[in-house]
Amino acid sequence: MTDMTRRSLLVGAASLAATAPAALRAQGAAPGIHVLKDPNCGCCMAWVRILRDAGFEVTTEDSYGALLVRHKLDNGIPPAMASCHTAEIAGYMIEGHVPASDIRRLLRERPDAVGLAVPGMPYGSPGMGPEDRREAYDVFLIRRDGTTEVFTRYAAA
Repeated sequence: MTDMTRRSLLVGAASLAATAPAALRAQGAAPGIHVLKDPNCGCCMAWVRILRDAGFEVTTEDSYGALLVRHKLDNGIPPAMASCHTAEIAGYMIEGHVPASDIRRLLRERPDAVGLAVPGMPYGSPGMGPEDRREAYDVFLIRRDGTTEVFTRYAAA
């Protein structure tokens, strides 16, 4: 009887482990996001904290100058879309201070694209100061051919 109980327990645990990722996705949990950032940039860590607070599982990696720029270019981020940090999630690149809600929308809609970008460092974007004093900014969808289009527009506060 003890062997059957152990076997039942193992089968049950394996079933739970197999179905847990689907259950988390159904509840809106986000996949892991990996952020490459300059180790001296405080706004990068502020953005990481915002993503963690929004339920993302975030890992970080310090990268410096030319290596970070090379990573951006090698992964389809046009120079005009560059910002201070670059992230990867579910096959997409996320450049700069993109709001968590836009990352979730990207993952829901799954467009054929490189990813999203908020070029520069607009004041009031996530990690760049208080949202109630935000300047207007756009989140851009970067297409695979390098063209961009507005994905979301944020008005000034």
